Amino acid sequence: MDLALCFKFISNLSNMKNIMRNFTIAHVVGARPNFVKLAVVYSKLDEFNQLIIHTGQHYDYELSRVFFEELNIPKPDYNLNVGSGSHGYQVGEILRRCEKILVREEPSLVTVYGDTNSTLAGALATVKLGIPVAHVEAGLRCGLRYMAEEVNRVLVDHMSELLFAPTRTAVKNLHAEGIKEGVYFTGDVMFDLFLRYKDRLFSKEEDFILATVHRAENVDNPHRLKAILEALIECGERVIFPMHPRTRRRIKEFGFTWFFKARNVKIFKPLGYIKFLRLMARAEKVITDSGGVQKEAFFMGKPCITLREVTEWVETVKQGWNILVGTDKIKIINAIRNFRPKSSSDLSVFGDGRAGEKIADIIRSKFGL
Repeated sequence: MDLALCFKFISNLSNMKNIMRNFTIAHVVGARPNFVKLAVVYSKLDEFNQLIIHTGQHYDYELSRVFFEELNIPKPDYNLNVGSGSHGYQVGEILRRCEKILVREEPSLVTVYGDTNSTLAGALATVKLGIPVAHVEAGLRCGLRYMAEEVNRVLVDHMSELLFAPTRTAVKNLHAEGIKEGVYFTGDVMFDLFLRYKDRLFSKEEDFILATVHRAENVDNPHRLKAILEALIECGERVIFPMHPRTRRRIKEFGFTWFFKARNVKIFKPLGYIKFLRLMARAEKVITDSGGVQKEAFFMGKPCITLREVTEWVETVKQGWNILVGTDKIKIINAIRNFRPKSSSDLSVFGDGRAGEKIADIIRSKFGL
């Protein structure tokens, strides 16, 4: 290559880097599941100027800062400090406060994650300003339109320009609703993250059940919550329970403090990502109402008992590694004692572990970068 061509190549490369640096991607996050997904996507877009807007929906150390520390996510550029409150309060305040930042920063693209109130409010603030929205974990459906998470994910999908679907089922769901433009099957970014850390997780299995309970329809309903707590005691198995602050509050409010005295149940504060997965790796089974935990159990080959009547992660049920028991006490106890998958799991339904790379490549291609 002659000197002139060499200088031209260097100049073009420099111009491309400047273009990418001038293309700003803002990430709106606010809850544990958002942070886990952000860790993957942020790391694959490091050539761009990136902003992290933390809504403050989750603010306890165990549900927020620990994830930034463990997963090497940079400190948020903004923290909206919205905190707890009703759905209307959280969505309204996040929308109002987020809009001010978006007007000031003028990002080229805003990325939202999953199905939380932060996801919906961030997308609303963005689309009203005419800024493109990218939705990571698009297309999930459980069919319960009254469930807050279902409302959030449906609305966000219908206002997003880029929809990154974690499974083929999610793609089909979007197509069934008439959303076909901008839909991409990328695989699941949580599978990417699991593969990144899996060699640090596995150890000898022990005889205990790992339990998590936090969904509003379970913990805010005294009858459902009581049935779950009684099942955990009456199953006769050793139970380890990292307890969400919301669940702890409701147990006290409903007068179920007898649960704290159960001899077979050991209660912890919520754990960070790696500590939680290490605990799951040692567990015999998992019982949960969390979408993310259902997947993590599947990745690890752990039988999962889900405290819901339906799930958006239908692949885990179809393959026989996840059983839906709702909050029927007898069903919960029987599953704890008897549920054992009969076949091996096919992890490829969640992609090839390169979802983050694919998302970054699609963004570059879409905006000609």
